Amino acid sequence: MKKIGIKIVFFYVLFIFVAAGCVGTKVNKDKTIVTNIPSKIENLDSINTSNTPHLFELSPPGNKWVDSVYSAMTLKEKLGQLFMVAAYSNKDSAHIKAIDKLILDHNIGGLIFFQGGPQRQAKLTNRYQSKSKTPLFIGNDAEWGLGMRLDSTYSYPWNMTLGAIQDMKLLEKVGIQIGQQSKRMGLQFNFAPVLDINSNPKNPIIGFRSFGEDKFKVTERAIAVMKGVQSQGVFSTGKHFPGHGDTETDSHKRLPTINSSKERLSNVEFYPYQKMFHEGLSSVMVAHLNVPSLESRPNFPSSISYNVVTDILQKELGFQGLIFTDALNMKSVSNFNSPSEINFEAFMAGNDVLLFPENVPAAIDKFILAYSLNLFTDERLAHSVKKILKFKYKAGLNSYKPIATENLHKDLNAVENDALQYELYENAITVLKNTGTVLPIKNLDKQKIAYVKIGDDNNDAFVSTLKKYAEVTVISDTNLDSLQVKLKDFTTVIIGYHKSDVAFRNDDLKTNEIFKINFLAKNNNVILNVFAKPYSLLPITNFDDIEGLVVSYQNSYIAQVVSAELIFGSIAAKGKLPVSINNNFKVNDGLSTEKLNRLGFTTPENVGMNSAILSKIDGIANKAINAKMTPGIQVLVARKGKVIYQKSFGHHTYDKTIKVQNSDIYDVASLTKILATLPNVMLLYDQQKINLETTLGTMAPIFKDSNKANINFKDLLSHYAGLAAGIPFYKAVMDKSKLPSEVYFRKVEEQGFSKKLGDSLYIRNDFSDTIMKMIVDSKLSVKKEYKYSDLTFMILKDYLEKTTGKTLDVLIQENFYRSLGMNNSSYNPLTKFDKRRIPPTETDTYFRNQLLHGYVNDLSAALEGGVSGHAGVFSNAMDVAKLMELYLQKGNYGYQQYFSEKTFDDFNTCYFCAAGNRRGVGFDKPQLGVEGPTCGCASMTSFGHTGYTGTMAWADPETQIVYVFLSNRTFPIAGENRLSKENIREDIQKVIYEAIIN
Repeated sequence: MKKIGIKIVFFYVLFIFVAAGCVGTKVNKDKTIVTNIPSKIENLDSINTSNTPHLFELSPPGNKWVDSVYSAMTLKEKLGQLFMVAAYSNKDSAHIKAIDKLILDHNIGGLIFFQGGPQRQAKLTNRYQSKSKTPLFIGNDAEWGLGMRLDSTYSYPWNMTLGAIQDMKLLEKVGIQIGQQSKRMGLQFNFAPVLDINSNPKNPIIGFRSFGEDKFKVTERAIAVMKGVQSQGVFSTGKHFPGHGDTETDSHKRLPTINSSKERLSNVEFYPYQKMFHEGLSSVMVAHLNVPSLESRPNFPSSISYNVVTDILQKELGFQGLIFTDALNMKSVSNFNSPSEINFEAFMAGNDVLLFPENVPAAIDKFILAYSLNLFTDERLAHSVKKILKFKYKAGLNSYKPIATENLHKDLNAVENDALQYELYENAITVLKNTGTVLPIKNLDKQKIAYVKIGDDNNDAFVSTLKKYAEVTVISDTNLDSLQVKLKDFTTVIIGYHKSDVAFRNDDLKTNEIFKINFLAKNNNVILNVFAKPYSLLPITNFDDIEGLVVSYQNSYIAQVVSAELIFGSIAAKGKLPVSINNNFKVNDGLSTEKLNRLGFTTPENVGMNSAILSKIDGIANKAINAKMTPGIQVLVARKGKVIYQKSFGHHTYDKTIKVQNSDIYDVASLTKILATLPNVMLLYDQQKINLETTLGTMAPIFKDSNKANINFKDLLSHYAGLAAGIPFYKAVMDKSKLPSEVYFRKVEEQGFSKKLGDSLYIRNDFSDTIMKMIVDSKLSVKKEYKYSDLTFMILKDYLEKTTGKTLDVLIQENFYRSLGMNNSSYNPLTKFDKRRIPPTETDTYFRNQLLHGYVNDLSAALEGGVSGHAGVFSNAMDVAKLMELYLQKGNYGYQQYFSEKTFDDFNTCYFCAAGNRRGVGFDKPQLGVEGPTCGCASMTSFGHTGYTGTMAWADPETQIVYVFLSNRTFPIAGENRLSKENIREDIQKVIYEAIIN
């Protein structure tokens, strides 16, 4: 075997002299490398690779293409193939022209793109490929997706976050999506996954890029991601060989030292590579490291070490794929010698592709001179260049097609990305402490919850999602004693530590933040949620006072939403810690938590729905607003226990001063019947205090001697009792001028006049008795037929209050709203909520003569002081959905059984369908003919109600869909119900059903 050692020192010195003089390359004479490596790679084709599948073989046509292309190349063109140059799509024309020149003059082998945007990069890729004689390799660092380098593209969780996930199928999905997006961008190489075992928590450059500190878990996850990427025809590159995990130095700045023994390296750092070679890893990136146990020369970069690249990686481990250097502009290697020297040494060490080289023309000149001096052979050059060409053929570059730029942004940001992201965080977020089963938070009616923020990044999604589950008060104060005073009455304090997801940014807890956490933990029942790398917990030495500890890993929007879900039990904790936290927590620590059947949040695709079709709702809602059918709208869609669509449209009024928010509170009108009265009636039914045959005379003595005494409960609630549709109660309280009579009203509250129905308008407290007497005395229909009546629920309100001794507004809060977390629902909302959250319903010109803003629109309900059985509740779409989901789950929510399944089934039965009456017991049901409350596409087991102000709530047990529509279509005057006439609510419901995939 021909060697370059002492025998060629003379020639080598001559080479340096000539190179310095003829090529003009600057040489650092103190670091001139006297190599002691072969001039050709010997017998690599005959290496024992029995454990490695034959993944790098080509078909005869492929070999023919490789041979023909190689044979047609000049020496300079062959050498050009070794270089993969850095390219940017955010730089000026000078940079673009420089790349053009390298392609045209030097036939470079490829480009690694860095910062820029997808459209610009795609256009540049097409440009560069069109100019290249030999098709170019195009690569990207896409460790967590294209978003690592490109704007307007997708970022997946970091490897350390993925390291907490136990389901490898999810990681393979990550690889598949990254592979698809890379393919769409015309990439052949994704320089990932990182295979480093991050055994040093102080590692400044790997850290979160590693899957963890356990070699088995790192390997398992890396294989899953690699399989996904390569299944899409994109090559994966394992990095950073021989292992960059056990260091405290950033190799971009200086040469790190790995002091591990060869035995430990073989046992730990090499382990992922060995397993991945067997699974078909296409390529490896060699790091710039000082590894004394592998390279005897002091401070000699591993990337230019023949022993590391050839003897160990290729011979000992049997790797036959492409070998890339790490970027050759990094200070850890570029400081070692001149660029051309480094390029040449990297090649001679056994690397195939020289990544991010500096001064390519000078390097090629040096290679040509070295070749003329027989410092490397044709065989050595052919070994790498033909391997490069083989991979180009396998990538389909022999028949290259330009990137189609149409719909590029849409394709790279498909709805499936977010769908997977939800699944990833649902499986990653890790619970490390749960003292006293503080997680998930239960018994919401007994809780008073505060949130305190630590950290300098956004927390909006977390806080807003927490508030969808319960009343959560955000508390802040720079003085800890003052802060504690504010917190003293709270049962649970959630501390959110929010740090930026910007890569490599320090997210360690500061001294004052640690003190704050410790102080709050000693004085409160605390749940600490860390939206940062788990290593951020290292400065905390004692966790004894912290009841709940959650690691959410990152501070992304979806991470915040899912973490809030976990705290309230919509999902169970599944994640396991990928690294150790001092002696407090070890790898694989992670507690399971109970899953409660509360509504959660995800994307439509995760519950078998189509986002694109659902988006048509936007157009229908905007159509209604633009046509002034209503100034504003809330729409919510949930399926299989997950909210998949929640949007608000328009404004509170047509002057467009206040935009509708999801948290705003609407007068839900007749939805009150099933949101307040009916659930309380079902409780009494469940307790067997009434049954379907119980008569009004038995239920309420006031009816005992009336014409309604024998009306049974089933007929009453099925609107089949012959009651009048309504009674104009207001006429009884008007004076001769048709104004509110002074006998019944006062402008200020006084004794006996405390029920408020408008600004400066109070009604006599006993007028409810008058209302009931008028109902008792009202006529009944002679013919037994379906007739919708508000009187039914006014009767039931009176019955509930007299039976329980509590008013309906108190009953619904105590029995349902507080425990359900319906903290945005109430009668008489102005006693609890900011008026600015409540869209007005109407300018009343017929009785109250004022803008109805926070007062119930329905006049009969108003005359009862805003608390009636048929109207009066104000709520938002999220709260309404909770009660509808309780119905869908047959009386159960949050694993609290409110009433039995039988009770629900009894009430959700249409007893008179055969007679043409579609109604259930209290619930509205789908139409039996053409006209009715639904789109005609909901199942006959579905149920719900509509409301006069332009509201609708509907649930379908067969499709597991909950649909809520809220509006103030009566503003500024009720007039014609165009919302109903134009079938806006029904058309949206139709879109929902059309969006069902499975």
